[in-house]
Amino acid sequence: MPRFDFTDQVVLIAGASRGIGEAIAHGFAEHGAHVVCTSRKVQDCQKVADDIVAKGGKASALTLHLGELSDHKDVLAHIEKTHGRLDHVINNGATSPHFGPAHEASPAAFDKTIEVNTRGPYFLATSAFKMLKENGGGSIVNVASIDGLQPAEFRVIYGMSKAALIAMTQGLAKEYSQHGVRVNALLPGFTDTKLASALKDNPAMDLYVKMNLAIKRMAQPEEMVGAVLYIASKEASYYTGQCMIVDGGAVI
Repeated sequence: MPRFDFTDQVVLIAGASRGIGEAIAHGFAEHGAHVVCTSRKVQDCQKVADDIVAKGGKASALTLHLGELSDHKDVLAHIEKTHGRLDHVINNGATSPHFGPAHEASPAAFDKTIEVNTRGPYFLATSAFKMLKENGGGSIVNVASIDGLQPAEFRVIYGMSKAALIAMTQGLAKEYSQHGVRVNALLPGFTDTKLASALKDNPAMDLYVKMNLAIKRMAQPEEMVGAVLYIASKEASYYTGQCMIVDGGAVI
């Protein structure tokens, strides 16, 4: 599909070792991009990169712990040295160490959630801006959540971190879009990932799905890919500061 051609473009994906990030990596590679797969455990990302290459795509793997700013610097320096360009940043890494009543959350769980879900994506996006701008523009896609719009019971801190990510998306869009770097967010709903395992294994979730989702099932990670490809593509050249909700109708 020439309208969604990413040939020779370089895409940095944080949190690409599984789930939505892995699916997005395959999506970009299938449309011609070189995908730089990153996560805290590089060996898991290497498996994703190897699978992409085996299918005829272009990919590499690097260590990137979103909470470690030195990792951000090292990854961006490697991309600049190896590829000489960066076209897209996908901020997909996330964590949710506390699932339960808000008053039972530890300060450590709070700090970890904010570090990975908000602080890390902020500094990765702002650090990558210079290279994106110098390359003639590009895009940043922050993977937030509908929890950032409608905070859920027992996931208050997670919802806070994603609400901050949405605000960050809108603020950076106002600053960066005039320089050719569009900033948007993907807001998935209930998706079959490891992060959602505490939810999907709860028998009450069957009732939630039936009562609250227009499409009466949870999403698969691959169902997020088309939205991200559109947001990053030239077809979305006038699309910035927006939240694309892909949630099976949950927030309606």
